[in-house]
Amino acid sequence: QVQLVESGGGLVQAGGSLRLSCAASGTIFSINPMGWYRQAPGKQRELVATTTNGVRPTYADSVKGRFTISRDDAKNTVYLQMNSLKPEDTAVYYCNYRHGWLDHWGQGTQVTVSS
Repeated sequence: QVQLVESGGGLVQAGGSLRLSCAASGTIFSINPMGWYRQAPGKQRELVATTTNGVRPTYADSVKGRFTISRDDAKNTVYLQMNSLKPEDTAVYYCNYRHGWLDHWGQGTQVTVSS
């Protein structure tokens, strides 16, 4: 059974930075993608960034140049470095691990950016 535990969310002023971490336990294959999604109040969950070994990371247009995803397979951990945060980045951020057709999700961590 795969479990994902996020950490690093919080309250930050616009222009600030946060680093999210997601520690995965269970059977994790480095070839499978891991990533971050977010869901703001009243909106659908959306992709933020994903990473798969040997493939260039994918980013939402809204975060390109500001967010960086990275992965430490030795620790089964994926990170999201978020810089130049904007109020519109406010959302619950979810870690994702995809194995074939099956998506695993963390419980989410709140990120709030004040103006």
